[in-house]
Amino acid sequence: MTYEVTVEPTGDVISVEEGQTILDAALRQGVWLPFACGHGTCATCKVQVTDGEFDQGNASPFALMDMERDEGKVLACCAMPESDLTIEADIDVDPDFKGYAVADFSASVAEITDLSPTIKRVVLTLDQPIEFQAGQYVNLSIEGIEGSRAFSIANPPSQADQIELHIRHVPDGLMTTHIHTQLKVGDHVEVSGPYGQFFVRTSDTKDVIFIAGGSGLSSPQSMILDLLEQQDSRQIYLFHGARTLDELYNRSLFEDLETQYSNFHYTPALSAARESDQWEGFNGYVHDAATEQFSGKFSGHKAYLCGPPPMIDAATTALMLGRLFERDIHMEKFLTAADAQSGETRSALFRAI
Repeated sequence: MTYEVTVEPTGDVISVEEGQTILDAALRQGVWLPFACGHGTCATCKVQVTDGEFDQGNASPFALMDMERDEGKVLACCAMPESDLTIEADIDVDPDFKGYAVADFSASVAEITDLSPTIKRVVLTLDQPIEFQAGQYVNLSIEGIEGSRAFSIANPPSQADQIELHIRHVPDGLMTTHIHTQLKVGDHVEVSGPYGQFFVRTSDTKDVIFIAGGSGLSSPQSMILDLLEQQDSRQIYLFHGARTLDELYNRSLFEDLETQYSNFHYTPALSAARESDQWEGFNGYVHDAATEQFSGKFSGHKAYLCGPPPMIDAATTALMLGRLFERDIHMEKFLTAADAQSGETRSALFRAI
């Protein structure tokens, strides 16, 4: 059974198979709806159903309250039509968003290397090229593990036949534990994408600040490599934070880029450096490193933040105290399933703006 869903106010009509979510059908047909997590926990994809029958799906009660359900609101990432539908969505597409349709890919593991004691670099060779914007993510599925997990793409879009992922081991996480302990070169996995609204606003000529924590470096790495490949003339600043020296990965990559490109500037920071690290760089949190370098004045820049929630919150506060406001701050939060259970707003990879 196939149902038609009319999206207002654009008038787009999408075909949705029985058991398929509204969001999945829209993304695969090149119709953009606002979303972030894709798993019913962040409420970004909330829409109003004005006509038709539907199944709410597994929407979190934190993201969709009972009163909203009674009013006919649904989360597009969870809701499945049971008849033809008409929905109203708050659609405001950024002019820099390219809107590549989501597709499915078969992939084989081409390379696995240790980036740090807790982060692995996994390179996948795809059965066909993928079109994506730097900063977006893919969903990864592995046979024998229920569901999929989202990981940012770390390579630039020019490398379309392979994707590089930086995967942090999450304690008790089925997928990341499997990847860190059992996945091997030659294994087969399934990939879908691209997803996400985390990308460089190239039409804005302001200089760019990237602040990343831990494996949150993956998206900024892709974005920075893409900007430099495109010979972008803006000043580009990367601040990457870790606790100890062995967790500060890809340092040599960005030091080399700094010597090659006069408009790229790299500042690593360690928040808990050990005496054995013999660290001579910035000691403290990554947002403090940015504050020190810019003397607490961030106006006139675009900022892109990627990492765990405490880092995002601290960096956002520092930027706003430095007179940089919401329209110029874009972020991607990395959270785990435990965050969803606590009721925290989240995204799959986890972007929030």
